Amino acid sequence: MIKKAILFTFLVGLFTTNAFSQDTSAYELQRNKINAMLAERSARFGQYEESLNARTGIFGFQTKRDIKNSNEILRQIAINDNNIFTELKVLLDYKDIQFQQVKSNVDNNQLRIDSYKKTIRDLQVKNEELLSYNQKTEKSADYLQLLVALFVISTAVCVIIIYRKNKAIKSAAPQSGIKVL
Repeated sequence: MIKKAILFTFLVGLFTTNAFSQDTSAYELQRNKINAMLAERSARFGQYEESLNARTGIFGFQTKRDIKNSNEILRQIAINDNNIFTELKVLLDYKDIQFQQVKSNVDNNQLRIDSYKKTIRDLQVKNEELLSYNQKTEKSADYLQLLVALFVISTAVCVIIIYRKNKAIKSAAPQSGIKVL
């Protein structure tokens, strides 16, 4: 029974660890995706800084094309920021799921521990009952052995006494035709 319980615990732990590692790898993939998006944002922001400093017009002024290019880069940065926020929400959802799983595992483990404690306590009580029953049966067996020994001894004494009486009567009685037992 203990082997079955250990095997069951091992299998549950194996599947829980596997599920937890899958969630962790998904979380890591999501983090890497967000980090890549942040790196892309930084690169685009550098392009935006360069486009603000770009002055291709006459006498070193910015042209409409320069301003449109800067605005397009800024629009791409805003779109990228929105995507980052969306992915961050997914990442936070992963974190919440992991937190719920950990909380569920803690609750489940606490229930199992409480169940094991109750089982151990019940087994200890049963063990004490069996020990007291065993002591009572040992005392009963001792009394029974004592009674059997007394019976055998008293029977042997009675047989010896009867044998001696018969022998004494036979030797004292005349050898006539009547025999007394």
